[in-house]
Order: sequence, then structure tokens, then C-alpha cells
Amino acid sequence: MIVILSIIILILLLLLFQQYHSKRSLDKNLRYISNKINLIISNESSDRILLITEEKQVRQLLIEINQLLDYHQEYLADNNRMRMSMNRMLTNISHDLKTPLTVVVGYLENLQYDNDYTPEERTALIDKVSVKVINVAGLINKFFDLAKLESGDWQLDFRRIHINELCRKVVVGYYDTLINKGFDVAIDIPKEPIYLYGDEDALNRVLHNLLSNAMRYGKDGNFVGLTVSQENENVTIEVTDKGKGIPHSEQDRIFERLYTVKDSKSEFAEGSGLGLTISKRLIEQMNGQIEFSSAPYSLTTFTLTFKPAKNKTF
Repeated sequence: MIVILSIIILILLLLLFQQYHSKRSLDKNLRYISNKINLIISNESSDRILLITEEKQVRQLLIEINQLLDYHQEYLADNNRMRMSMNRMLTNISHDLKTPLTVVVGYLENLQYDNDYTPEERTALIDKVSVKVINVAGLINKFFDLAKLESGDWQLDFRRIHINELCRKVVVGYYDTLINKGFDVAIDIPKEPIYLYGDEDALNRVLHNLLSNAMRYGKDGNFVGLTVSQENENVTIEVTDKGKGIPHSEQDRIFERLYTVKDSKSEFAEGSGLGLTISKRLIEQMNGQIEFSSAPYSLTTFTLTFKPAKNKTF
């Protein structure tokens, strides 16, 4: 009996010693993990926590902590990109506002202090002032439109859109100008009605932006095309030109917010660099996609893709 009791006591002592040792080891590991986390976060380091341990719970904890640190690193990278984008935005907006306003001030000073202008010359200067002011107002409106889109304050009015008719109306607005400028115009819009759900005003704005870009920056190729099609449950609109296009090394940035001529050797981006960014946001809010490809002086294509509306009757 004494022997049995002695064995039991010995086993209990061994268990207590093991628990004590395990607790000390666990406490040590947890202190190491805690200190390492604080060090990584305070230094914004990309290090990860490495620890050799036989405890399954600690190993699982390390896996989850390192995943959180990966997310934290991604957040820091996104935040840094956003900060740089905002700095560039403020620089670009400041420049794009300052330049026309400086010109306006110059025109107004001439009108105020120079009495040698003829009535016709004064009228011409006033017209120039008006154009510059309209440009500034347009830039400010684009800036606020983008801000509303990115904050989710822009609510689209989803309706069934007769896409054939919308595209025809948009093209008609540019056709005479394109012909007068010597462009070859290729329009392929099927007779069979195609419908999709979306915001007609938003899509109209996107098409105007793409066609005006094609006319302005594709002038070297003297060609503008617009194609509408429905295939494999997708509605596709393509706007094409044969101008100088965008170098392959810069194509990934074409939809980047405020990507402008100041950022590249190309002059494709419109003015403040907001037009294509707004277009992309609008298309995405309509559950569509906008894609871009460019082979300089061969073919530059913007492709809009949507799901069709099932019912073709109003």
C-alpha cells in the first residue's frame, strides 16, 4: 500500500513539475510574442514572428498573428499609396486651377487698365475669360464628382437602357466634327435592340469621355470607331482609335486617379486626369467592367462590358 501511495505521489509531483515547466515556457513564449509584436508595429517593420515550440496552441497563435501582421502591412502600404496619391492630387489640382486663373487675372487686368482695345478686341478677351472660367468650373465639378463616387455619396438611377439608341445619339453629336477634321468613322451598332440595366446619364458621360479622348488624342491616326455587340451573355461597347496610344510600360496607370500628362510622356490623360478615373468608377458601380489596350499607331481600344437586361420590353 505504501509503495502504491509513493508511486501516486511521485506521479503527481511529476505532473505538477511538468505543468510548472509548461507554464514557465508558455509565459516566456507569450512575453516574446508580445514584445515582438510591439517592436514590429512601432517600427512599421515587415518582420514576422518566428518561434520554435512544441505547443500546438502557440503554433496556431503564431500563424494567426502573422496573418494579422500581413494584413497590417498591406494596410500600411495602401495607406502610403493613398497619401502619395492625395499629395499628387493636391499638386495637380493646384496647378490646374492656378494656370487658368492666372490667365484670367491677366486678361482682366488688360481690360481694366488698357483703354486702347477696340470693342471687338474687348469682346474677344471677355470670351477668352469666359472659356477659362468654364474650364475651371468643370475641373472643380469633376473633382467633387470623384469625391462623391469614392465616398459612396453618388447614387445611380438604375433603369433599363436601350443601348443601341444611346450610342447612336452620342455618336451623332461627334460625327460632323469628326468628318470635318478628316477622320474615318467606323460605327457598328446592330439593328436588334440590346438592353442593359444601368444609369443612362452615367453611361452617356462615360461614352462622351471616351469619344472625346479618341478624337483628341487619336488624331494622328485619323480614325475613330464605336462598336456595340452582345455575345456570350455580355453586352460590349468598344471605342477605338489609331493614334499614338499609350506606351506599354504606362498602361497599368491609365485609370489611376489623377494620372496626367505631368506623370508621363504621353498626353492621353485628359486635363486633370479625372475623366477616365470617374468613368471607371461609374462603370464599376453599374456592375460593369472597363478595359484598355493600346498598340501605338495601330489600335487603341476601350472596352465596356455589362450583363444584359433579360426582358427586352418596357
